[in-house]
Amino acid sequence: MARGAHPPAGAGHPLLRLNPHDCVPFMDILFADAGSGSAKMAALPSPRLMNTHMHHSILPDSISNNPGCKIVYICRDPKDMLVSLWHFTRTVQPNLTFTDVFERACEGVSFNGPIWDHVLGYWNASKESPETVLFLRYEEILRDPVGNVRKLALFVGQPFSPAEEDAGVAMDVVRLCSFDKMKGLEVNKKAVSHGLFPNSSYFRRGEAGDWANHMTPEMARRLDAIMEEKLRGSGLSFA
Repeated sequence: MARGAHPPAGAGHPLLRLNPHDCVPFMDILFADAGSGSAKMAALPSPRLMNTHMHHSILPDSISNNPGCKIVYICRDPKDMLVSLWHFTRTVQPNLTFTDVFERACEGVSFNGPIWDHVLGYWNASKESPETVLFLRYEEILRDPVGNVRKLALFVGQPFSPAEEDAGVAMDVVRLCSFDKMKGLEVNKKAVSHGLFPNSSYFRRGEAGDWANHMTPEMARRLDAIMEEKLRGSGLSFA
C-alpha cells in the first residue's frame, strides 16, 4: 500500500524501525477511544490501513457495506491457531495450560469469541463479495509468498507494474515482511509493549504444523471431527 512512499528495499522503511502494530493500528482501539480515537484515525494516511479481530457480523456498516472498503482476512489452520494463541496468551497468563485453550476451542470459543462464526463469517462474505473481501490462508502464503503478495496487491488496487515486476519488487516485499526478518529486528526484540504484550510475543515460530508438537493424536482427531461438523456444506476445510 505504501511502496510508492516507502520502497520495500529501502534502508529507511518504517517496518525496519517500528513494530507492525505501530504501522497498522487496531481499528477496535481507535473506535473505542472516544477521546482521541477519531483524531488518530483522521491522521492516518489515506487510504487508511487498519487491522481488527472483530467478527464480520459486527463490523460497522461503513466497512462491511462500503464498496470502497477492502477487507483482507487471513485464516490459519485452527490447530496451529490454538497453539499460537496459547503461547501468546501465556505472556500475561503464565499458568494457562494448553488443555484449557483446547477445551474452550472444542466448545467453539476462543478469546475472541465464537471461532467457527468468525471464520465462516469472512469465508461466506468472500464468496458473496469477492471484490471487497479477500480470504487468504496462512499456509498458502507460506507456500507461495510472492504469488500471494501479487494477489494482495491486485486486490487492494495496487498491482505491480511491468517495471516493478522486472525489478523484483514483489520479492522485495516478501523479504521485508518475512517472519525471520521481522523477528530479527531490534525493535521486535525489545520489551516495548502494545497494551499488555511485549513486541517479541508476536513472533514465535510462524510455521505450519507445529500443532503436532502439542496435541495428542486423540486431541487432533477430536478437533478435526468438530471442524468437519461446523464447516460442513460451506466449501471450507482444513484437511
